[in-house]
Amino acid sequence: MNPILTPVLLVVALGFVFAVILTIASKVFFVPVDETVANLSAALPGANCGGCGYAGCSDYANALAADPEGVGPNKCPVGGAAVAAELASILGIEAGSSEPMVAVVQCNGNTKAAKTLLEYQGPQTCKFAASLFGGTSACKYGCIGLGDCTRACNFGAIKICDGVAVVARELCTGCGACAAVCPKNVIRIAPAKNKVVVQCQNCDKGAQTLKACAYGCIGCSKCAKVCKFDAITIENNHAYIDPDKCKNCGLCAKECPTKAINNMRAKRQAPKPKAPAAPKEAVEAPAKAAEPKA
Repeated sequence: MNPILTPVLLVVALGFVFAVILTIASKVFFVPVDETVANLSAALPGANCGGCGYAGCSDYANALAADPEGVGPNKCPVGGAAVAAELASILGIEAGSSEPMVAVVQCNGNTKAAKTLLEYQGPQTCKFAASLFGGTSACKYGCIGLGDCTRACNFGAIKICDGVAVVARELCTGCGACAAVCPKNVIRIAPAKNKVVVQCQNCDKGAQTLKACAYGCIGCSKCAKVCKFDAITIENNHAYIDPDKCKNCGLCAKECPTKAINNMRAKRQAPKPKAPAAPKEAVEAPAKAAEPKA
């Protein structure tokens, strides 16, 4: 027999044997795939942010398929109402309401307002800095500003600006990834409908708060007195806004003497002034100049 043909036939025979073995193994060890879970996973955005309360989109899809009514299709903050409706359609149930959520940074103490106690030169993470004397700022409640939240966000919705975290509300999905990694618990997830927020969580007395940060809430009660809807209360030297009562009027933000309360509503742009009309003499002058002399 041809010496070249022998190894070729041997390889072909071995390949055939292994193919048969793999075919049999695939039949024996076949794990049926739940089509509902597959469809739910395909409908979810795949962000795996954990905002739904589960380990990821796949985990949420499995839990939803096992108990549609109990879990509910409106847990995905990234997909919002559109994804909730699609999930409900797959399961044949009602989608229910899905209120948009957004991250709120409860600190407005930038480098100009918050006093710095020491210069930090260690690893540039909030978690590590917080383990050393609670951070570098004189305010023990404030944002450290080293960007753990920005690295956790998959949507580019939070940045460090002038030493403090700032949320781009139009990009935020309310997934909660930033809040989960903040060692100071400065970030909370709140209904996006509430545009007026207290950007401070310092509960010290007013004088002590101002020593640490010029933008801190001092519990002066001016905001509560000006509110027409009884939406603001002062507790532990700190202003709290009831999200159910607040109408986003912004009066409290205007009254706050330390800028601790901010109005996140988009400001209306003033209409551009119309260009003044040219004087009548200036318009008629060229015409008279063009008349031929007698």
